[in-house]
Amino acid sequence: MDKSWMHSDRRSKAYEFGVEAFLNFAVENLLTTTHIRCPCVKCVNLNLFGVGIIRDHVYFNGIDQSYKNWTFHGEPWEATTNASRNVEEDDGHSRYSFVSEEIDMDDNDFGDFGSDPYEFANVIGDGDQPVYPGCRKYTKLSALVKLYNLKAKHGMSDVCFTEFLILQGDLLPEGNTIPTSMYEAKKTLCALGLSYEKMHACPNDCILYRKEYEDSTNCPTCGISRWKEGKDSILKEGVPAKVVWYFPPIPRFKRIFQSHETAKSLTWHAARKSIDGQMSHPADSPSWKLLDDKWPEFGNEPRNLRLALSSDGFNPHSSLSSRYSCWPVILVTYNLPPWLCMKRKFMMLTLLISGPKQPRNDIDVYLEPLIDDLKSLGLGLEESCPICGDGTPSHKLKNGHKICYIGHRKWLPINHPYRRQRAAFNGKPEYGIPPEPLTGEEVLHMFENGDRVCWKKKSIFFVPEYWKYLPVRHALDVMHIEKNVCDSIIGTLLEIPGKNKDGIAARLDLLNMGVKTDLQPKYGYSFAFWALEFVKSREERDSRLLGLKSHDCHTLMQQLLPVAIRSVLEKPARYAITRLCFFFNAICAKTIDVSKLDKLEEDVVVTLCLLEKYFPPSFFDIMVHLVVHLVREVRLCGPVYFRWMYPFERYMKVLKGYVQNRTRPEGCIAERYIAEEAVEFCTQHLSDVSTVGVPSSQKMGVSKPLSGCTVSVVDQDLLNQAHLYVLENTEEVLPYIEYV
Repeated sequence: MDKSWMHSDRRSKAYEFGVEAFLNFAVENLLTTTHIRCPCVKCVNLNLFGVGIIRDHVYFNGIDQSYKNWTFHGEPWEATTNASRNVEEDDGHSRYSFVSEEIDMDDNDFGDFGSDPYEFANVIGDGDQPVYPGCRKYTKLSALVKLYNLKAKHGMSDVCFTEFLILQGDLLPEGNTIPTSMYEAKKTLCALGLSYEKMHACPNDCILYRKEYEDSTNCPTCGISRWKEGKDSILKEGVPAKVVWYFPPIPRFKRIFQSHETAKSLTWHAARKSIDGQMSHPADSPSWKLLDDKWPEFGNEPRNLRLALSSDGFNPHSSLSSRYSCWPVILVTYNLPPWLCMKRKFMMLTLLISGPKQPRNDIDVYLEPLIDDLKSLGLGLEESCPICGDGTPSHKLKNGHKICYIGHRKWLPINHPYRRQRAAFNGKPEYGIPPEPLTGEEVLHMFENGDRVCWKKKSIFFVPEYWKYLPVRHALDVMHIEKNVCDSIIGTLLEIPGKNKDGIAARLDLLNMGVKTDLQPKYGYSFAFWALEFVKSREERDSRLLGLKSHDCHTLMQQLLPVAIRSVLEKPARYAITRLCFFFNAICAKTIDVSKLDKLEEDVVVTLCLLEKYFPPSFFDIMVHLVVHLVREVRLCGPVYFRWMYPFERYMKVLKGYVQNRTRPEGCIAERYIAEEAVEFCTQHLSDVSTVGVPSSQKMGVSKPLSGCTVSVVDQDLLNQAHLYVLENTEEVLPYIEYV
């Protein structure tokens, strides 16, 4: 059959005759005029319409010129043309051939789709039957995806969702294809999802039973059995004592590249125009550029992935138990633009370490399979302060029995007057210089040669070659630092028991150090000048401020506290605290002016010194000290919102919501994660289906209207009329109209 018309002008007679011949061919072979796949460049054979709508689409959008073998319309399949049946974009390449070029794959690399990289189209095709006879708007798959999206968005339980599906089936006409249970729905979705692996682990976190230990029945380190012990102290053969759930990242990376829009977004960092002196993305940071310079072959390919890893524990049983700790390990991809890379859709769960206890320093054991996979891709925490190392300014308090971290005058200019003051600080002048941060090469050398073995173990992240060259290997979490500093300030100002850094022991430490005579113990109770006026005036000082979450402290610190203390706190303490609040507000900005970082670093050092002048040494725990290093990490890594724990904590709340069976929390999380993963995959290839992982206002290619505007939906005929009117009244088109 002649298909040359597909490359003809859409206004020509050849194109018109070709479209009619194609439609007649489809009707004759498919024996239907209402459920035909549309081959236009937007529908790409994924949507079913009638002949009239397809004719309009092919004229208005153009036909997919890469669709040379009409297999979806009755033409026999030819193995040699399997690269020619999908989407053509503006550059003349099909969507999926572009994907193959993006990641340099051959057919065998698409493991989750078998030998045919386009098998997913057939899988979706099986679910493209109408949701009930005569339905033209929804197919079985699109209806199921929409229903599951409602479940995921609103936290619907499995039982509720099953009853909802049964009700939907009863409401729809006879012969509908709506699943009748959550199990059936999940089975359909998981056929499109990716798998996970369950690895047995030693209950004492010694080893994973993999590689050389795959067939072992006892741990070679501690000797404990691999199998679970029952209540009668009898081992249950075949039932593992502990399991880690592994979600291999490589097939998931491949699936990311199978979406044309997402694949383009992964090279956003190279195509964008950056503003000199401004950092709005990790691609603007020296750490990113260091990898580009040290490994130019890696840096020259913008599709190479730059990853960040985060892990924390959470209690999957909410308030029912406080002794169980489940640890997910999450990967994010920094190649994506800032409005996407920290969204739920692009947070990749790679490991799920089961409880009930947290792995602590033995987490490296569980990271082994992930590190092995990342090594194969070639991609690019023990002193109290991991940055200062030996030079950490610390002092052991005799009465408080704690280590305080005072001595921030080291970071001041050498001629600053604070360096010569004694009584206001620790009773001594300060002539030292700040410690140089240890490089990864120095840390590795010290550990391997035993010169300074102050770390409990060698981190498994030193296995990849590039790790030792990174200027920041373990990022400081601004969220937790800000929360702990806020708790210390509020607890001290309000004299909250358990949070107050002031007290008789702190006053005795001042006496031992011979500093701050106005705060040293005297007969009766004496208030410090930072105590709030209403705290001084009341007889009962046992007050508490409960329920403050991390974001509450974030808002309190940056917005409310400077205003709240203006008229109730004496000026010296008020001035120091307000400066600290303004500092946190500055480093949390989404765009950082590099030229202001030096001044910001000088200001925070002065702020910490002011706090040392007015507050007791017990106030300065390690969290307060780490504030001095935050500007350094902003300078090296970019804005903090790419690294702090807020998005990861929100995602852990999502994972906690997956738990329906309290006896198998990790199994619930794993099964529902891969089901949602399948839903997200389907939304990329089905029209009119929203995604859960990215808010609708932040989807790629979609923008929200300005305030006061409304969005109107018009039918296709009215849109065609408007399009024709614009064409007929545009000067650039007039020569073509006259020619015709």
